[in-house]
Amino acid sequence: MVSTSPKEVIQAEARRLGFDVCRITTAAPPVSGPRLLEALAQGRLGEMQWLARNAEKRVDLDRVLSGVRSVVILAVNYGDRRDALGSPGPAATVIPGACPAEGVIARYARYDDYHDLLGGALIELTAVVNALGVGTRSLWYVDTGPVLERDLAQRAGVGFVGKHTNLISRQMGNWFFLAEILTTLELEPDLAEPNRCGSCTRCLTACPTGALPAPFTLDSRRCISYLTIELKGSIPLELRPLIGNRIYGCDDCLAVCPWNRFAREASLLGAHRREDLEQPVLRDLLRLDDAEFKRRFAGTPILRTRRRGLLRNVCVALGNVGGVEALPDLEGAAADSEPLIVEHAVWAIGRILERQRR
Repeated sequence: MVSTSPKEVIQAEARRLGFDVCRITTAAPPVSGPRLLEALAQGRLGEMQWLARNAEKRVDLDRVLSGVRSVVILAVNYGDRRDALGSPGPAATVIPGACPAEGVIARYARYDDYHDLLGGALIELTAVVNALGVGTRSLWYVDTGPVLERDLAQRAGVGFVGKHTNLISRQMGNWFFLAEILTTLELEPDLAEPNRCGSCTRCLTACPTGALPAPFTLDSRRCISYLTIELKGSIPLELRPLIGNRIYGCDDCLAVCPWNRFAREASLLGAHRREDLEQPVLRDLLRLDDAEFKRRFAGTPILRTRRRGLLRNVCVALGNVGGVEALPDLEGAAADSEPLIVEHAVWAIGRILERQRR
């Protein structure tokens, strides 16, 4: 009779629940801890002060779960059918006058919110982990805990951190979510994945705003994902023209990676894809009141920005790619009760009128 190890039990259950990858690493301090502290000290993380508030936990997992011995790292593919065919899908543009002007949303946000979708499976898998040892305690997270998950995922062999600072998988390219279970159960760790970027620098040159000044270095303050999602106030004037028609996140540095030739279509998340978020018409979004915004984006990550944040981004996009047909809607936005929307609508009107005078 062949015995089954606790690790094999966990990995088999993870596959049954729909996870694409399940690997194990130790709870040793992540090697990127010093880089996090350096980035915080230099202010490169912008307004993301929540990283500073729990930085001591991120560099010491025992402060997250006392007695932690192992970390179960899980990955779920979110590639779409074009990835499986080798096509990058819709891209951002800065060509003005498109009719109707459409916005681009980062592909991970074109699904129902992955935090909610993966939670049920993680609860089940955590129960399995806890049942494998007397007194075992475990905690699970989906991109929400004080954990340097990309570092741990590289150490577990899920992939390697690329020069764009994101994780790359040889099986899924750049398109996957991470989740993790911290546990007091001691499990056999997997081998780490070595870096395989080689001499490639496509991601560095692809960044529209120069947010990647050097390999493995991200200046969040210039990153379009930060500017359109994490930043709560005004987008710096000098960066607005560089955002193009991106209204929630940016995939540019991910999309150019050569490892995407191995990307494939999502399985677990495939049924939760939101086709209405593929290339939304910008003027339609600008007409949303608060109730309509919540109804349209219910259950998606886009709710994070709230109406004021999304319409701020939409105004910037229309300022970059909209024509005179967008002026009535922008004038309506310039009379909005939300000052943040008003500011960016006025800027967008000025940009369109300036183009018309040329």
